[in-house]
Amino acid sequence: MTGLLLDTHVLLWANAAPERLGRNTVAEITQIGSNLFVSAVTVAEIAIKRSIGKLRMTLAISDLLAPLDARELALSMAHAEALERLPMLHRDPFDRLLAAQASCDGLTLVTADDRLLAYPVATLDART
Repeated sequence: MTGLLLDTHVLLWANAAPERLGRNTVAEITQIGSNLFVSAVTVAEIAIKRSIGKLRMTLAISDLLAPLDARELALSMAHAEALERLPMLHRDPFDRLLAAQASCDGLTLVTADDRLLAYPVATLDART
């Protein structure tokens, strides 16, 4: 599988604040035929943040994918097991799971998080 896996903040920025994304990132995610993926992990993170009041958003989470023509990436046991092989560069379990998914599935993780950019997986700095 090849494509781009969007970090949670990148998904939110692409929908609500695209000016926060760099030109290269906008070009990559809007390119016709680009394989964009949003992880079930990201959906869970957004749902949790909404339920505890850390994120205010009236749009349904699933509606964030349609404008980008992004596909859902399920969380598998192989993804979860890959966590053991990742260095402990980041303590956030959502972000570590995204890095594991990118590693397992040969995806490029699009993020502006410097700790995620340091993982030994293909990344794209969303600020570029």
